Amino acid sequence: MRLRRRTVWALAVAAMLAAAVALGARWAAASARSATDRSAIAIARTHAGLLASELQKFRLLPLVLAEYPDVARALAGADGPAVGRLDATLELLAARTDAAALYAIDLHGRAVAASNWRLPTSFVGQDYAFRGYFTDAMRRGQAEVFALGTVSRRPGLYLARRIDRGGRPLGVIVVKVEFDRLEREWAQASGATVVIDPHGLILVTSMSGWRFHPTRPLDAAAAAALRRSRQFGAALPATLAFRLTGRDAIRTPRLCYRVAEAAVPLRGGRLLHLTPLAPQLAAARGQAMLWGAGLLLVLGLVGGTGLRAAERRRLQSRARAALEEEVARRTAELRDSNARLVVESEERAEADRRFRAAREELAQANRLGSLGQITAGVAHEINQPLAAIRTFAENGTKLIDRDAPERARENLGRIVELTERIGAITGELRAFARRRTPSRGAPTIGEAIDGTLMLIGDRARGIVVDAVPADLRAVRVHADRIRLEQILVNLVQNALDAVVDTAGARVTIAARSREATLDVQVNDNGPGVDASLDDTLFTPFASAKAGGLGLGLAIARDIAIEFGGGLALARGTGPGAVFVLTLRRA
Repeated sequence: MRLRRRTVWALAVAAMLAAAVALGARWAAASARSATDRSAIAIARTHAGLLASELQKFRLLPLVLAEYPDVARALAGADGPAVGRLDATLELLAARTDAAALYAIDLHGRAVAASNWRLPTSFVGQDYAFRGYFTDAMRRGQAEVFALGTVSRRPGLYLARRIDRGGRPLGVIVVKVEFDRLEREWAQASGATVVIDPHGLILVTSMSGWRFHPTRPLDAAAAAALRRSRQFGAALPATLAFRLTGRDAIRTPRLCYRVAEAAVPLRGGRLLHLTPLAPQLAAARGQAMLWGAGLLLVLGLVGGTGLRAAERRRLQSRARAALEEEVARRTAELRDSNARLVVESEERAEADRRFRAAREELAQANRLGSLGQITAGVAHEINQPLAAIRTFAENGTKLIDRDAPERARENLGRIVELTERIGAITGELRAFARRRTPSRGAPTIGEAIDGTLMLIGDRARGIVVDAVPADLRAVRVHADRIRLEQILVNLVQNALDAVVDTAGARVTIAARSREATLDVQVNDNGPGVDASLDDTLFTPFASAKAGGLGLGLAIARDIAIEFGGGLALARGTGPGAVFVLTLRRA
């Protein structure tokens, strides 16, 4: 009877252990997948944001170059000095923007100027009539094509824009973007990040050996078309970089990733981040084993107590020794856990540093994105004095011919004043766009408002009213002037967008002084902010505007907090929205 009872107990314990092992394995697998998915999604969104900011910066270059006078002159082929000046300009822009190459192609597909004109591998004189980005830009006005360089043999994204004058096309301006620095930044994160095209081919990747490998088999027609276009060279790799099965990416039977997808601003492109499952699975299994060991210990103690009640006195000393050994083992485990926590704390500190760097990159991308909206206003502000300069110069030559030097000198003085005005506008634009280390200073709020209105230019005229009194304009605040202007540009641009369809549109900049702070208010008479957006108004990547990135208000509030102040939406009784920027007085 005693033997049968022990056998029953042993079988019951074995069944319970088997069930615990099965449940533990299922829990470990589910927990590992969930943790890996969270990590993959976070990294994918961060990497997509970095790529979007990089592209936003370079997409402004063709727009700016299209207005440069020497571009049209060089493409027309009638002005030799213009080609030399354009070579120097493209070389300078490529160095300052980190663009791989900038070049101009005439109507027949021949490169007439290039940023690498000094190098043996210069594009000048090369025939690009067969390249897809040239033909698409000539047909549609602009094109974006990812391809392998015919001269450099380096992959990159080609941004092309057609140059027209008088309704007649003259040629194409091209910006080539290479993603080496971005791929190195991606490679610092765990796993692998890739950008694929509609065919599933890998274009940008943190794993250099995966470039141009397909993620799914290519049909014969698509492969033949790609070979004919020489977009990716003469031959494409046939082997799959990995095989997608739902949210799993399998490279080898023992190497499995979890996949997170994010949208990127490339036609038909998708960003995938592959996070290895093995580390999280090992950690989850270790935790399950720890819980299982604890459960086994409890079962052993309970079973031993029931089966050996009669031998308790004899086994007390042995049980005490076993308990002390177990305490020592658990103490060692706690020491190991504490060491792992120290390592994790250091890793989190490093991740926080990378996050702050990425946030500064997003702030720079936000400034460059704002430049896209204010370019037309700045061009209008510059074109007016340029037209006046030409008129005064032409009149001055006539006055000299008529022997009226005093009136000619007066015209020259006006030309000097107009060039100083142009210099002030372009200087403000360069300062706003320049990437630099944030600094603390004590600018006056009047200086920041004047710089903001100069940047926004013609769009603000007749709508934006500066209602800040003279005594408050002279108040100095703790801030960096350029970043303070970035906050005001975001707020005023948003207000202008809000009143675009409003009759009698009006945006007012006002200020109110407190004991230690200064409140700057930006009011508009638009439709206001929906109350349902209160919880997400300052959340990154949450936007109520179609096509908006949702970064402007989030970045503006972060900068205000760094200054020791804040940014908030004030709910008023009147129409429109009121945003209040709080700054510490210097």
